[in-house]
Amino acid sequence: MAPMRTPVRLTALVASLAAAATLAAGCSGPTEPGGDDPAGKAAQASQDVRPTASERLGLEPGWGPTRAELDRAARAVGRMTLPELAGQVIVARWSGTTTPTAMVEDLDLGGVIMFEDNVVSAEQVRRTTTQLQRGVRRPWPLLVGVDQEGGLVERLTTGVTRFPAFMTAGAADRPRLTLQAYAAAGAELRRLGFTTDFAPDADVTVGPSDPVIGSRSAGSDPALVAEQTVAAARGYLAGGVLPVVKHFPGHGSVTTDSHLALPVQGRSRAELRDTDLVPFRSAVDAGLPAVMIGHLAVTAVDPGVPATVSRPVVTGLLRDGLGFDGVVVSDALEMAALDGVDRPAVGFLRAGGDLVLLPPDPAATRASILAAVRSGDLDRRRLEQAAARVGAMLLHQQAAAPRRGGPTSAAGPARALSAAAVTVATGACRGPLVRGPLVPMGDAAAVGAFRTAAVAAGVPLGSVSQTRPPRPTPTGRGRADARALDAWRAAPPSTVVDGTPVRLGTTAGPGAPGVLVATDSPYLLGYADAPVEVATYGTTPGAMTALLRVLTGEARAPGRLPVAVDGVARRGC
Repeated sequence: MAPMRTPVRLTALVASLAAAATLAAGCSGPTEPGGDDPAGKAAQASQDVRPTASERLGLEPGWGPTRAELDRAARAVGRMTLPELAGQVIVARWSGTTTPTAMVEDLDLGGVIMFEDNVVSAEQVRRTTTQLQRGVRRPWPLLVGVDQEGGLVERLTTGVTRFPAFMTAGAADRPRLTLQAYAAAGAELRRLGFTTDFAPDADVTVGPSDPVIGSRSAGSDPALVAEQTVAAARGYLAGGVLPVVKHFPGHGSVTTDSHLALPVQGRSRAELRDTDLVPFRSAVDAGLPAVMIGHLAVTAVDPGVPATVSRPVVTGLLRDGLGFDGVVVSDALEMAALDGVDRPAVGFLRAGGDLVLLPPDPAATRASILAAVRSGDLDRRRLEQAAARVGAMLLHQQAAAPRRGGPTSAAGPARALSAAAVTVATGACRGPLVRGPLVPMGDAAAVGAFRTAAVAAGVPLGSVSQTRPPRPTPTGRGRADARALDAWRAAPPSTVVDGTPVRLGTTAGPGAPGVLVATDSPYLLGYADAPVEVATYGTTPGAMTALLRVLTGEARAPGRLPVAVDGVARRGC
């Protein structure tokens, strides 16, 4: 059970009243018969002060909800049955495209999260989210979430603008533009009925040895990552969507994918303070509402124990160390990093967490929470505290979310962000980088996006053809002719490129002509030696348009590599 914090306002008020009583007693002399007694009144006033419902649960404002909203949520959870409370701290997924109202009601779920297999069209998504909010009875809105980061992590490809990887924001290094872009993205999600996006990533990447974060991070400089994370999160809030900053205490510096096994964070406390924790400290100082805990064992804090179920990490490092009073969300409990952990949802709640994300079996998880409270392994007050935090967050969002206005599409801000990020690591910084027709090569989706952008911009496209040498002419020598014919048939055709090759996310060996484009993390640029090397951090329409404008000399490349790339000396123009 989390220790109850003495309400700051109550302590200050009692202290001030007591001081006033002492001062009055020392300066006024004896009380006249029938007169007022200031010291007695102050003492009586101090006795009359009572903690509010949320203060009794140890909840503090400063991360979004007002004291009134915290109190409203605390009173609501006080009236809930134990099964209702146990469901309120769970966010589950579902299968298919039918609205899961029955599942939400049967398990009293606090929220659901949508994935690709739940999506048919934008209209169907909007209908599903509307039916969910209308079909469930709650003191606050249902949390309807999505994991929509941009780049490699995007669950929605309809009804929203495709965003490049978050590393784009680091390469552009323009916080105001980041805020504007993610505010527009948040507004799109809000119009589809989402309340929450499990983004942005506050992880500081260490480079190619980071197997899972990569371009999901804004970069390798903690201060840069902190600034861009806060800007993106504030953007989501401005657009009406709750951001969840992840993956505390930092997944970008471990070399194991937590989807597959438990990573070990071996840095010392001092190293963590100066690197991985910097963006999370900024997020807490900015008053952001939610932080996700990553599945990694922090050797310097709680060796061998996943942070998700570690009280020294969740309560000690995040809540007490950084002063975070908001909603703590687990990473998906279905991940392999938690294999072998008994009752991970119960352990997470006991550690100080609030919202259990993606348990493999929501019904069994709810039952485990119920059993833990009934057996005394989990204090009911801790469960009420968690549910009240979540409820207050959703009540505050309901009151603060914009009702209308804002851009109708995020396409323009997304294009502007990509244009500010495109980076030339090798090649001229002014004027055209290529001449004549261009021939995109590589991943089919990237090639298609490049071609579409080129046609729209009027940029000529070349072609690729396959040629073979002439069939050998028979000489009349049977065996020799047969061998020559077999060799001709076995020889691969030659590729003839009519134009300047633009290799999108793929190399062609040292010294290959044309343009090499890193379309995700820029580390690809270190594996080749092309005359022109560019990083776009995405293959979205905006990223490809920005690339073309730089290649043809219509625009300069203002971005800088937000990570070091071996073999590349220049970070940008």
